[in-house]
Amino acid sequence: MAAIASYGIRTVVPTSYEDTIPRVVEALKQQGFGVLTEIDVAATLKTKIDVDFTKYIILGACNPKLAHATLQEELEIGLLLPCNVIVYQDPESNATVVSAVDPERMLSIVDNPTLAPRASEVKAMLQKAIDSLA
Repeated sequence: MAAIASYGIRTVVPTSYEDTIPRVVEALKQQGFGVLTEIDVAATLKTKIDVDFTKYIILGACNPKLAHATLQEELEIGLLLPCNVIVYQDPESNATVVSAVDPERMLSIVDNPTLAPRASEVKAMLQKAIDSLA
């Protein structure tokens, strides 16, 4: 089994992959995030390189007010936006896993200490969204 990432906020949920995706979108919405992008990794890999892969989606979540404030402080921060949230079916256990990027870890690569409080705020919001799924 692969190691659990130390750069994410993770939970295993008691629902199917298909049922979990709308729950994740709603949990994010409750915390002020919208989903800007959806990448179906399995479908993309099948189409592009004819590889079968586990059910896996990447959701690009964004809180517009916080993104705007952050972009005003650091224009290049768009390289790290939106916040990625993944939902996948673990190929070994068939459990459904939900993980969100840890904004504090992600922004630790940016040399701008004024962003730290915002990263902590976003992390708390993502943590609430993830916790609500368990």
